[in-house]
Amino acid sequence: MSTPIDYFTRMYAGNDDPWDFENRWYDARKHALTAGVLPRRRYRSGFEPGCSTGRLTALLADRCDRLLAVDAVPAAAGTAADRLAGQPQVTVGTARMPDEWPEGPFDLVVLSELGYYFARPELDVLLERVVGSLEDGGDLVAVHWRWPVEEHALRGDEVHAALAGMRGLTRLSRLEEADFLLEVFTLTSSARSVAQAEGLV
Repeated sequence: MSTPIDYFTRMYAGNDDPWDFENRWYDARKHALTAGVLPRRRYRSGFEPGCSTGRLTALLADRCDRLLAVDAVPAAAGTAADRLAGQPQVTVGTARMPDEWPEGPFDLVVLSELGYYFARPELDVLLERVVGSLEDGGDLVAVHWRWPVEEHALRGDEVHAALAGMRGLTRLSRLEEADFLLEVFTLTSSARSVAQAEGLV
């Protein structure tokens, strides 16, 4: 990770919710949109790297038979584990991306506010790990803040431009607001819309 891990450790020191996810409508709405944009009703095996306090993880858990969520900071992973303690299908752990990427395969990977902490060479490795662990037809959901932040190695738009250039990924949907980009990609050359998948078209 290009942003030093000490930055995140300091953020969580003495504060189990340093970005105030529990109180901000912006984050509650964005998390709901992120879960709501999932094109399938149910996923077999999901992965969320950089899960932070697990607020989005809890929404993803309702859609996954199995869900692995990890964070590089033990304090954050601990908060997420406490939140998800009643969800036996969820495993929460500590791992640093991209070096400790799990084996997979997954039919869902969610990159929420993670990609811009990596300089471009590391981001390329991260995205290669994503594509390499997705099964055919699996979905990648990515959502990133668009405004400049000193600690970010890249802008959110740069992360999504890199995603759009990944071979094998086909964009299914894109929500663009002034504050964030939210996109869904599928690992297939013949992606179908939700209506097409249900035989409505």
